[in-house]
Amino acid sequence: MLDAVVNIFRIPDLKKKVLFTLGLIAVYRIGAFVPTPGIDGVKLALFFDNIAKTQGGTLLGLMNMFSGGAMTRLTIFALGIMPYISASIILQLLTTVVPALERLARQGEEGRKVITQYTRYSTIVLSVIQSFFISLWLENPAHFQGMQIVQSPGWGFRILTVITLTTGTAFIMWLGEQIQEKGIGNGISLIITAGIISRLPAAIIQLISLATPGTSGDVQIDPFKLVFLAVMFVSVIVAVVLITQGQRKIPIQYAKRVVGRRVYGGQSTYIPLRVNQSGVIPIIFAQSIILFPATIAGLVQNNALQGVASALTMGRPLYYVVYSLLILFFCYFYAAITFNPVDMANNMKRFGGFVPGIRPGKQTAEYLDFIMTRITLPGAMFLTIIAVLPSVINSQIGIPFLVASFFGGTGLLIIVGVMLDTMRQIESHMLMRHYEGFMKKGRVKGRVS
Repeated sequence: MLDAVVNIFRIPDLKKKVLFTLGLIAVYRIGAFVPTPGIDGVKLALFFDNIAKTQGGTLLGLMNMFSGGAMTRLTIFALGIMPYISASIILQLLTTVVPALERLARQGEEGRKVITQYTRYSTIVLSVIQSFFISLWLENPAHFQGMQIVQSPGWGFRILTVITLTTGTAFIMWLGEQIQEKGIGNGISLIITAGIISRLPAAIIQLISLATPGTSGDVQIDPFKLVFLAVMFVSVIVAVVLITQGQRKIPIQYAKRVVGRRVYGGQSTYIPLRVNQSGVIPIIFAQSIILFPATIAGLVQNNALQGVASALTMGRPLYYVVYSLLILFFCYFYAAITFNPVDMANNMKRFGGFVPGIRPGKQTAEYLDFIMTRITLPGAMFLTIIAVLPSVINSQIGIPFLVASFFGGTGLLIIVGVMLDTMRQIESHMLMRHYEGFMKKGRVKGRVS
């Protein structure tokens, strides 16, 4: 493993890509500490220290995780890349229901460029809307226990905040595209991962402080719990890698065709159907919905809304039930809109391919749909367990949510998936130049392999 890391810097082209990627990630992390003008950062930090002790209690907490803590500091990168993620998901969903977008998606590279441009425009629109409502939220002292967060409220502050936060998101989007073009790995995913990993030192410090004897000589976490957490952490990572890589291979046979003096086809291949077809999207959707009442309850004083938010508080039985059902639903929903067995069966039939023992056409489509429905269930159940695990650790063991969030949930799934993809790309560069990869036997497989 260490030899492979050293070999990275022996290949000039790969070394340049890696250093370029690390440099842009460093720029992103520096920008995450540049404050937005007109905000009292000390009072804002005090509010989040006193009130927002858990990083996942509202939608702002979810945005804070993806922005690497920039939301709680209200820096120029406070929105992070969340508007881009939202725009990408919206465009992907619309592609399945809007004929014009569906035609663009089928036009290959040119169509994807147009959809990418639409995604950029949608990102700017969403950033303007989100930043405007954030500015209104900051101006109201009632949301901050009477503290005046904004020094000079009014339209001047609102316009400045919208311009600042929207520009910050556009700049992050540009950084991600530059990494994608000139660096290594998926730029947007690496930026998200960098933001999530940036919270790791604070989590380690919290864990050490809990395991260190206080003035009374007692520790809040005994050594047995620490060992248990360490074993659980390794086990969860292994399980996430297995489920991320897991796939059902459907064998495909292509019939031989004689054209003139040449014989085409006759080879065998397979279609890899992923167990976790939808990735982290179901968890993001489910979190957005279940955290919405708590977010609105913090902005609007309403007894009924407060009751709903209280019932859906992390650690309550209703929270686990609703959260789990939402994840299961979105796993099947997202798999249904992204996997089209009819198109796949028609394409196979057009090129003379067939599944052994299954008639081409309608029966093949029904077979693929049946297989996908079956393998989606274990993937959905695994996602549910991983998503609920941090809140269980937080409520039952008493570990702070910042620490517990690294034992599962969206963050861990993103980190593992992105690291696998990046390692696969680096390894492919090394093997092309006759260097060994990260493993002595086999190769690193990305999420899409």
